[in-house]
Amino acid sequence: MDCRAALPILQHTSTIRVRYAETDQMRVVYNGEYLTYFEVGRTEALRAFGLPYTELEKEGYLLPVIEAFIQYKSPAFYDDILEITASLSSCITATITISYIIRRKDILIAEGRTVHTFVHATTMKPARPPKSYRQMIDSNLSNLLHH
Repeated sequence: MDCRAALPILQHTSTIRVRYAETDQMRVVYNGEYLTYFEVGRTEALRAFGLPYTELEKEGYLLPVIEAFIQYKSPAFYDDILEITASLSSCITATITISYIIRRKDILIAEGRTVHTFVHATTMKPARPPKSYRQMIDSNLSNLLHH
């Protein structure tokens, strides 16, 4: 059984403005930029949950992407304001799946997910989630359940 199905989801929404350099000649966002937008959503979510990437790196852990998936629904254009909602479950395993929804107001632009695994920065070998990650999940889950 997938433990993520039964546990609460932690969500955070970030906002980004599409820059000209992220678009093609038609001023449509280039498809590869969505992975960058996912990264913005992911890093801002972890920061908002109390565990910025810099803390993980100081502890000697990295979170490389091992899988990525994007579904494009509607184009985004130069100067659009996009909302990136990043969601992760409170399930604690060696891999983290983060889901993303990108919207321009009420229009769904793209959705997808990335899968990451913890590795030791020095050896690049898989690692169990660090204590700081488990504490971050527990703390946010406690806040979620008590509100």
